[in-house]
Parts: sequence; C-alpha cells; structure tokens
Amino acid sequence: MKKITRNFLDINSISDLISVGKPKQNIHIEILNRTDFQLSKFLYKQIGKKYFWFDRLIWTDKEWIKYISNPSLYTYVLYVENEVAGYFEIFHHKNRNEIELTYLGLLEEYIQKKLGGYLLSEALKISWSYNVQRVWVHTCSLDHPNAIKNYLARGMKVFKNEVIFRNIA
Repeated sequence: MKKITRNFLDINSISDLISVGKPKQNIHIEILNRTDFQLSKFLYKQIGKKYFWFDRLIWTDKEWIKYISNPSLYTYVLYVENEVAGYFEIFHHKNRNEIELTYLGLLEEYIQKKLGGYLLSEALKISWSYNVQRVWVHTCSLDHPNAIKNYLARGMKVFKNEVIFRNIA
C-alpha cells in the first residue's frame, strides 16, 4: 500500500488568476472534436502513464465515446509547431455553477519547456468563459512534482487535503 496525499485547490475569481503569457513558439489550443475519442485516449494514456492514471485504461472504445460525448465535458489540445503537446479536460458542473479541471498534462517531450504554466493559465481562462463561480482541481503526490506548485503559482488555493492508501504496481 502506498500513501498518497491528495490536495484539492480552487480559484473563485478570474481576477485571482496569475497568468503566464504565451510562449514564443508557434503555439495554439483547440477544442477537441467530440468524435475524436482516439486522441483523448492517446493523451490520457501517454501523459498519465508516469503518474498512475489507470482508471480509464480498461475502457472499451464504446466507453471512451460515451465519455467524450458528454455535453458537460470539454477537452482542449495544446499544439506546439502544429504537433500535439498536451491537453486539459474541464467538466462543467452546471448544477453547482462550477468547472472541475479533471485532467491537465503535457507529453513528456514538452515537459520543462515553460509550457505548463501557460497551459494551466489558458485552462483557467477558458473555464471562466463558462461564467462560473468557481474552478477547482485535485492533484496528488503521484502527479508531476511541479503540478501543485503550478496551481498555487496561478492563484489557486488549497481548500482540502486528504491521505489515501492505494495498491500501485
């Protein structure tokens, strides 16, 4: 059993966002077409393999299609020089008027290139465009060591933490 610390963070106003400007590379972010479950699946698998993202690895294509077809889920892809570099998913909890940042990450070859802060800044800006009252995320001790630092540096605040134990291979 591995001890895992999970931190829940939120930001309650776009005015609290400490944004990172766009890097000098040819960079853009596009919303993923809801029919492109293969790219969503690829990003989840490739980015998550180092961080023990395994919940969806057993999903069938039908389950992936159902998931990304959810009208409350939005997936955005980061491109650098027209190559896929990373992504984030947001889930709009309309009943609570909030956005959950469900996943955010970069492919390994794009880590340590000053893209994480920009990607998170854009994820938060896009989240606020849905006219919500709050944006929140959870991260854990299995994630990249800079993940929580990035969330805090963008103006997010820890509102809850917990310790869980999991069997991890």
